[in-house]
Amino acid sequence: VLVCISDGKEGAPAGGGGGRPGGGKRGGGGKDWWSRMQKGDFPWDEKDFRYMMLTVAGVSSALLYFYFRDTGREISWKDFVHRYLGRGLVERLEVVNKQFVRVILVPGADSYVWFNIGSVDTFERNLEAAHMELGLEPSHRAAVIYSSESDGSFLMSMIPTLLLIGFLLFTLRRGPMGGGVGGGRSPFSMSESTAKMMKDNIDVKFKDVAGCEEAKLEILEFVNFLKNPQQYQDLGAKIPKGAVLSGPPGTGKTLLAKATAGEANVPFITVNGSEFLEMFVGVGPARVRDMFAMARKNAPCILFIDEIDAVGRKRGGGNFGGQSEQENTLNQLLVEMDGFNTATNVVVLAGTNRPDILDPALMRPGRFDRQIFIGPPDIKGRASIFKVHLRPIKLDPSLDKDALARKMAAATPGFTGADIANVCNEAALIAARHLSPAVNPKHFEQAIDRVIGGLEKKTQVLQPTEKKTVAYHEAGHAIVGWFLQHADPLLKVSIIPRGKGLGYAQYLPREQYLYTKEQLFDRMCMMLGGRVAEQVFFGRITTGAQDDLKKVTQSAYAQVVQFGMSDKVGQVSFDLPRQGEMVLEKPYSEATAELIDEEVRGLVDRAYERTLQLITDKKEQVDKVGKRLLEKEVLDKADMVELLGPRPFQEKSTYEEFVEGTGSFEEDTSLPNGLRDWNQQRGGEAEETDPTQNRQQAV
Repeated sequence: VLVCISDGKEGAPAGGGGGRPGGGKRGGGGKDWWSRMQKGDFPWDEKDFRYMMLTVAGVSSALLYFYFRDTGREISWKDFVHRYLGRGLVERLEVVNKQFVRVILVPGADSYVWFNIGSVDTFERNLEAAHMELGLEPSHRAAVIYSSESDGSFLMSMIPTLLLIGFLLFTLRRGPMGGGVGGGRSPFSMSESTAKMMKDNIDVKFKDVAGCEEAKLEILEFVNFLKNPQQYQDLGAKIPKGAVLSGPPGTGKTLLAKATAGEANVPFITVNGSEFLEMFVGVGPARVRDMFAMARKNAPCILFIDEIDAVGRKRGGGNFGGQSEQENTLNQLLVEMDGFNTATNVVVLAGTNRPDILDPALMRPGRFDRQIFIGPPDIKGRASIFKVHLRPIKLDPSLDKDALARKMAAATPGFTGADIANVCNEAALIAARHLSPAVNPKHFEQAIDRVIGGLEKKTQVLQPTEKKTVAYHEAGHAIVGWFLQHADPLLKVSIIPRGKGLGYAQYLPREQYLYTKEQLFDRMCMMLGGRVAEQVFFGRITTGAQDDLKKVTQSAYAQVVQFGMSDKVGQVSFDLPRQGEMVLEKPYSEATAELIDEEVRGLVDRAYERTLQLITDKKEQVDKVGKRLLEKEVLDKADMVELLGPRPFQEKSTYEEFVEGTGSFEEDTSLPNGLRDWNQQRGGEAEETDPTQNRQQAV
């Protein structure tokens, strides 16, 4: 039995520096020497203290030398000849570095004086002439000595460079990449992986993840395989090597990975894709090797690479020379993933928003066997997500949490999990801003408006003519949407400035995935309603329709180019360039491009003519809505029904109507029989974990 004794206490950690005062550099006591010195105990046993003392002594000695040394007094040639040489006060002359002459005087005079010379030859001629002029015999002349010495200028010029080098070395040694306090690595160990092993105090669980039940089941299966491999091996199944979680931002990819770390009783190693790439060549592949070595050492475990597109981009795309650091890192990643076998029990998960730019070799089965797409949740998923985020919210006692979640789910089509979390948080902030004792439905409505339209600008004052233009513009949108069958149901119309807009109309899009030509055409007409209303009522148009025209143009190009809905262009589909993406060559000819432009312009013109006819026919109703908007500024569906009567087309607006015919009222969260006891041992008893055991430390 080994017992370490330090400061009179038994059991001091062997690596914690308990065997010497101060704890040592890696024992967490790197600054103990400072507290010891404050108490009068100079810690000469500490390396940091000795280095500091040597530095202080060296700098102090240099300063004292240059500050207190005798530099003599400078004189002119005339003073030298008449005041010193002519009076016999000169003992000898020293020509130093062929630049100046140091005049050493006889004892009892000044220490020494000096003067500059242009050149040695000139000095010798002038000195000989002075001797002749003064009539000094050769035996009484002062001796001339030639010497070479350093005046400290070179050392002084090197001091800034030395100080900079010393500071950089000190920073590398003491910083995050160094081996000092808070480091743990030498300046030459940048190739070590930055992956971290998650601690076991993660508070995100699977119960906190909703709206993506299918993806959750896939992840649960990975965890269950690591914890109960025999269940699958008995049937000859092999563990999948990895899975890519893809989908739009805010849908819960990283949250699902955190929940996996919080639930799995196996080590969870996480790293960001951008952490592999550094300014030094070769660091990326070395970090990949080190990360997978860590994973194998801690198997069975889960390795999560977030934003893998930073390192997994397709090779040869814009990388000059074809051997960039990113490609080398990707090649090493491919090699390491091939090195796994089914007995390794290491699962690699990755998250990305851009699966289309990943290298095909990375996505093939055998590396990432599964691709799990996590899209925006449907109405049932949104209701489940609202229930999760409403847990910590202090709601009005009269509210039913489940009913509120369903109502909010119906009012937030297209929202992701991050948007829903933002809505709940904004509602609580609005309630606190108004000193409300609890959050009520009005606060949630304001929060939805805040997330959709932006910050309400009550202080932005519009001129009466501008306000009237905005009111009739929004009235045009509302009327066209109200009287077109395939337009989305109107939820609210407002002329209160929000964000960049001076007004907005909020609709309730249907939960559908397929659209017909008629539906897309009606949407284009609805978006053109504002521009047409300006033309009809004021005889002029404004810049307020810029965003509407942009959406109309995008929709028209998508119908003609992507969806094959143009008879002249035909049943073909081409990819449209992404926003901000540079396209060097179009996938179709110039003649086809001209035909596409003509078809798009014709489609937009037809939508404009139809909208113009509708606005002209319903001019009286547009005028009603515009005047009421100028009075109230905000109109909801009830106000529209009061002004226009019921909408002539059937529409869905409640949660119950939306989920009717889908087979269930709530999201299906049931588990298959093989996963119902995923967090239990096969003996039937739940796993018992001691919080003091198997605690994972951050790497």
